[in-house]
Amino acid sequence: MKFIIALATLAASALAQSVNIGAPADMSTVTPGNNITVQVNRPNTLTGSEEVAIVIGLFPCSGADGQPASCAETNTTGVLGTVLYNGPYKPQYADGAPSLPPHQNFSIQVPATFKSGQVSLGVAHFALVGASMMPISEFVNTTLVVQ
Repeated sequence: MKFIIALATLAASALAQSVNIGAPADMSTVTPGNNITVQVNRPNTLTGSEEVAIVIGLFPCSGADGQPASCAETNTTGVLGTVLYNGPYKPQYADGAPSLPPHQNFSIQVPATFKSGQVSLGVAHFALVGASMMPISEFVNTTLVVQ
């Protein structure tokens, strides 16, 4: 029984550290060669943590024939594609925006070579959690439309 409680506590601690993509919104339109701002939020938690890094990438969705397809038809789980940022993650509260959770904004450029269609914007997050500094990793993504 103690094992189950400990396991549940560890799982809750890891989930409490989850990030989410605050911007751009799902199905936002982006243009090849232009910069976009990716806002990565880390909601507050009572569990101590130390942020290590994030990686941001764009992956063009395609069907089995290699032609552009809906990201809903493509397995984008854990796929970063073209890595556009790889480095520190230090979420902070924004002055003048008290409703926002701690977050950090990243300016990335949509590769000029990307063709029209849907792409998966993926974020891999790495952190150390709790008094024992347990390493966690997670992946979140959203779909964007290249025009």
